[in-house]
Amino acid sequence: MKYRPEIDGLRALAVVPVILFHAGFELFSGGYVGVDVFFVISGFLITTLLIEDIEHQRFSMLDFYKRRARRIFPALFFVMLICVPFAWTWMLPSQFQDFSQSLVAVSLFASNMLFWRESGYFDAVAEEKPLLHTWSLAVEEQYYVLFPIFLLLTWRFGKRRVFWVVLAMATISLAVSEWGWRNAPAANFYLAPTRAWELLAGSIAAFIVQERGVRKNNALAFLGLAAILFAILAFDESTPFPSVYALIPVVGVVLLLLYGHTDTIVARLLSRKGLVGVGLISYSAYLWHQPLFAFARIKLPEEPSAFVMACLSVASLLLARVSWRYVENPFRRAKDNKRIFGASAFAIAGFVGIGLIGHFNSQEFEDYWLSKQPREMRDTYRLVKAAQGDTSIDPEECRFNIGDVNSDIETRLSSCYDQFGAGVLILGDSHANDLFNVTASKFDERFLVGITQGGCRPHSNFDYCNYSKVMNLIRTRSRIFKLVIFEQAGFYLLKKEDGTPGSRGIFSNLGMGEGVEEVVVDEEHVQGTFLYLKELSNMVPVKWFLPRAEPHIRTNFILKNGCTHNYSYRMNQYEAFHKLDRYIERLIRESTGHNIQPSNQNYFFRFEFPQDFMNCSQLFWKDGDHFSPAGVSYFGSRLPDDFLSVPD
Repeated sequence: MKYRPEIDGLRALAVVPVILFHAGFELFSGGYVGVDVFFVISGFLITTLLIEDIEHQRFSMLDFYKRRARRIFPALFFVMLICVPFAWTWMLPSQFQDFSQSLVAVSLFASNMLFWRESGYFDAVAEEKPLLHTWSLAVEEQYYVLFPIFLLLTWRFGKRRVFWVVLAMATISLAVSEWGWRNAPAANFYLAPTRAWELLAGSIAAFIVQERGVRKNNALAFLGLAAILFAILAFDESTPFPSVYALIPVVGVVLLLLYGHTDTIVARLLSRKGLVGVGLISYSAYLWHQPLFAFARIKLPEEPSAFVMACLSVASLLLARVSWRYVENPFRRAKDNKRIFGASAFAIAGFVGIGLIGHFNSQEFEDYWLSKQPREMRDTYRLVKAAQGDTSIDPEECRFNIGDVNSDIETRLSSCYDQFGAGVLILGDSHANDLFNVTASKFDERFLVGITQGGCRPHSNFDYCNYSKVMNLIRTRSRIFKLVIFEQAGFYLLKKEDGTPGSRGIFSNLGMGEGVEEVVVDEEHVQGTFLYLKELSNMVPVKWFLPRAEPHIRTNFILKNGCTHNYSYRMNQYEAFHKLDRYIERLIRESTGHNIQPSNQNYFFRFEFPQDFMNCSQLFWKDGDHFSPAGVSYFGSRLPDDFLSVPD
């Protein structure tokens, strides 16, 4: 296969935005699409090599896997090896147990399945997983295992027929991903069946290039580059992904592969020495950046500053250069295949062994870790650990919290209505889950139901969310509930003045000594939620439990400062939520045609820090914005006695 330097330049265009996105630079809000660019490139290059080898009757499955092992394993295992002592030294026991599991999963090419089960890619806790980014390597490795076998089995039917089968598989995979983001977003993000179409898009490009070569078309090549850049700059965490939206960067890469002839302006731009240089080390850079970021977040008491993350981004490129020269290249050029396979098998066995030991001896590690800590740290750690406990209330037949509505639930609700009359429904995201728990802890309401789903809010009502189902439920069974109480996370109803959508990061990314600035009400999101509740309120009275002022104080900061620290909100942080309260209350007051009553959570709970954050017996917050088990009962006692009464 003829070397195309513009592909290395394209790799640079993929890896740098990924690094800067993970570093938290808002300009690159869609930088995660760099992974999709890598997928298309990998599919193209691997398929090109396979077709050439098969057509020249020199293909060997063993040789193919030898090349893949030389390409992937040395740098990967080197980075994993460097991570182990830092994980042992810096991680909390629970973090080290999770890290141990990831060592096993990465070694067995299954880390995408592990991280799918553990958390979402954009969760705050995910940022402290040093090997989180290996999910994409697992997807590629699964492709490397299956695709050559597929080609070998189908090649006898002819290249053209195989091409159409590949196209059909890609179409099916895209359709599954379009269904997946609506119904199973975490699985859709991580798992190979919904990512395969991106790799197969590269395979399709390889078939076309093999048939007619790379064409010269400046306009289409430029369009491809523009599509990639658009996705990097315009997409963000709220963009359904992967989905048809991913066609924008994927088709962009395909256009560059098909029409980015060496003589095009775009190809010459991507072939510049600096970009090619970064592209050559892109694999190592991708491997290094996440461990650097994760360990910085683990070690530092506060979220690393933009300057620190910028320095770490540069460091990932410098380390990549070193490992590319002294690890990647020597192994890639090695001729002793037996030694490579032997070393790979030894490394896999070693990491699996370390991971299993860490997983099954987590209590021993915790005891050892605690024995090395001063007394105040031990006491604070135990408070933090207790705060991570389960906050859910033991369910009863008619007192329960669920994430979705189906026919069985509808039958159950009807039965509860027959027994107890109309009940109370608590609706919303993970903050509404907290509300259900605090409500159930105080009141003996016999028919109390929560329909809560993390990550789901009416203003961004994805198909996998339950709001449409709840609306239909109440439309057809309006008598079942006498009252709906709604709550959602407040930071999604705020935004930066520059239009950046609200997220935990607008508070949690600030140091505790920094003030909250340039945060305003996201009127579009508030209106979206209001319109949903307005329609709902025309069938059943609605109480909007206004968002709480969350502390967003990191665990590391708590461990460093202990239980006697004077914890407080950042300057202007509480005021941002008061502005939101006033805006919502005014909107409800000045609007007509609804039966919504605002209920001011901050007034009821009267958060006063530090006493409402923690003491030396209890920590009342599980994380930056959710209640701990102790917090559920502590704050639940403050709900007014008439909280469940129906508004006049």
